[in-house]
Amino acid sequence: MLPVKKYPDPAPSRLRYRFERLWLKRSVRQFVQVWIPAAVVGSVIWVASADQDVRNGFHNITTGLREMVASRPELRVTKVAFPNASGAVQAQILAVTNLSLPLSALDLDVVHLKDAIERLDAIETAEVQVLSDGTLEIRAVERKPTLVWRDGDTLRLIDRHANRVAEIARRSVRGDLPLIVGQSADLAIAEALALVAAAAPIAARVRGLVRVGERRWDVVLDRGQTIMLPAAGAVTALRRVIALHDTEDVLNRDIIIIDMRDVDRPVLRLSDTAIAELRRLRTLVRGKDA
Repeated sequence: MLPVKKYPDPAPSRLRYRFERLWLKRSVRQFVQVWIPAAVVGSVIWVASADQDVRNGFHNITTGLREMVASRPELRVTKVAFPNASGAVQAQILAVTNLSLPLSALDLDVVHLKDAIERLDAIETAEVQVLSDGTLEIRAVERKPTLVWRDGDTLRLIDRHANRVAEIARRSVRGDLPLIVGQSADLAIAEALALVAAAAPIAARVRGLVRVGERRWDVVLDRGQTIMLPAAGAVTALRRVIALHDTEDVLNRDIIIIDMRDVDRPVLRLSDTAIAELRRLRTLVRGKDA
């Protein structure tokens, strides 16, 4: 009778079985594979950083590597380009950025440059990038001046959103733009632009809009005439005056003020010359009656 051959038991030991079951858990694998090595590396770094000589050596190595990379020709910025900016805006940008070329692209903070440029009154938005040929390209979208605002003795150009664009020395510099006058006039830009549009039929005679009491507008014309508008419904009142002018030629008469503050009871004020002539005619009529 042949002896029975014994085979090893394929079942793992109890300890091995428990370990394999434990290894199936994701959190255990992550702890062993990630957190333990990270803790070991962190400990080594912490111990090494406690040594001043080690820190100095590491700093010198990183500084040297950075300088070596920064000095490479392909990273040198040698010129600035302004694809769509006017000469005056280019000068403002160069002044505020204070660039000293040539320099390395690693020494350029394009985000800081962009913020500094967009803080300029004349700039709406800006894009800054370094091109492969060593050019620092600055694309600036300039604000478009829409009105001239006289605030005290200061003349400012402002856009349709009341953003300041620039200051000018004389009104004649931008005689092509409508003029608004008065404190806080820039806070009612939308209404001012609506009045300018409504006054288009008499635009050649309009000298400006004056903000009165920070609540309403006067339209100042040539020949010393003024149209006083109400605080509410100013555009409608101005259109009524223009319609009256079309039918009665009222703005070509000896009238210095058309008071529309009470739209239900417009008031016309004659010039001194017209009043004197009216009085003279009344005197003549009375003399004839006598």
